[in-house]
Amino acid sequence: MAFVYTDPKDRMEAKEHSRVTNPTFNSLLLFCYSVKIFALLPLITTSQSGNVNPMQELEAFKSLLTLPKDIVITTHQKPDADALGSSLGMAAYLTKKGHRVQVIAPTDYPQFLYWMKGNDNVLVFGEDTEQQVARLVSEADVIFCLDFSSLGRINELGEMVRQSKASKVLIDHHLNPEDFADFVSWDTNAAATAELVYELIDALGDKHLIDKDLAECLYAGINTDTGGFRHPNTTQKVHMITAELIGLGADSAKVNKLIYDNNSLERLRFLGYALSEKLQMIEDSHVAYICITAEELQKFHSKTGDTEGLVNYALSIQGVKMAAMFVDRGGIVKMSFRSVGDFSVNEFAARHFEGGGHKNAAGGKSDLSLDETEARFRELVQEYKEQLRSSKSFLTEYA
Repeated sequence: MAFVYTDPKDRMEAKEHSRVTNPTFNSLLLFCYSVKIFALLPLITTSQSGNVNPMQELEAFKSLLTLPKDIVITTHQKPDADALGSSLGMAAYLTKKGHRVQVIAPTDYPQFLYWMKGNDNVLVFGEDTEQQVARLVSEADVIFCLDFSSLGRINELGEMVRQSKASKVLIDHHLNPEDFADFVSWDTNAAATAELVYELIDALGDKHLIDKDLAECLYAGINTDTGGFRHPNTTQKVHMITAELIGLGADSAKVNKLIYDNNSLERLRFLGYALSEKLQMIEDSHVAYICITAEELQKFHSKTGDTEGLVNYALSIQGVKMAAMFVDRGGIVKMSFRSVGDFSVNEFAARHFEGGGHKNAAGGKSDLSLDETEARFRELVQEYKEQLRSSKSFLTEYA
């Protein structure tokens, strides 16, 4: 894990360098964007001059936080366990270091995450809090942006953060980061942003400040972003870090119970209905998907988080290589995509549905009606049929 300071002057110089036709530089640029470990242009620029020193960058970051500061932490819309867990974990750490910290969520989030320590102090952006949020962002000394790669992912908060004179810190593991931050901890090989937060605290020499509550926030983030340690991003390092968090007090049984076995009766009935009545297959393309109308959400008294994970049931069907879920949110259709193996739903979502995320897990949106969105998706599946049929996954060898 490295930490990079991105000086505004360096960013401008890097953009000039990027215009130069230099095969070696272009190859380095492509390589860094493939590896995705702090591959912002300023790092490449200093790499060419041979002056990169990760320890100096870390020291610069430590200097930023030497004296108590007013800090805002924000994360992506509809925060999941990694978004909220990494934010609350970082907030707990910074508070212990003497800073004044406010976590701001751009939208509401699932009730099954309310157990996390610090949840009661989260400020949710809305009509009644907009002025307060604007003041906090404008007066902040430092703004931490966690678990999102583009300011568009935080809705109206995005422009507030962009205009703020605060130092900005990006900690994230998603593809294609926007260049807006002064300090960047970015690694798409990381399973979760919570993993990067743990590594940063450890690199700063403050692992001793991770108590039971903080450890459980980070454990929850890693647990869920690895699909309960079932996804291919569950690496040796992931297990080592979660073992450390358990050693620091995280109760794994408690966290799993609160996240996975904490359903309302309405959500279970909705789940049963969605799987029995709404699940569809496109068998010749190895695709399964679910469409949920606004009326169906209302019928089952759906709350934020009730559709979370539903797309994974479609992906679990034997032989399915891509799964999708479309939910009519009134005026916009929100989309979730999942895949196995080498078929990139990140590229699919970015190209066709204004989305993105990870290679095997991405989101998107559509301004068409739900029926029109479904029809468009089915057309696209036919275009991708051969690619889907030929794509390989780790299950291929067992077929």
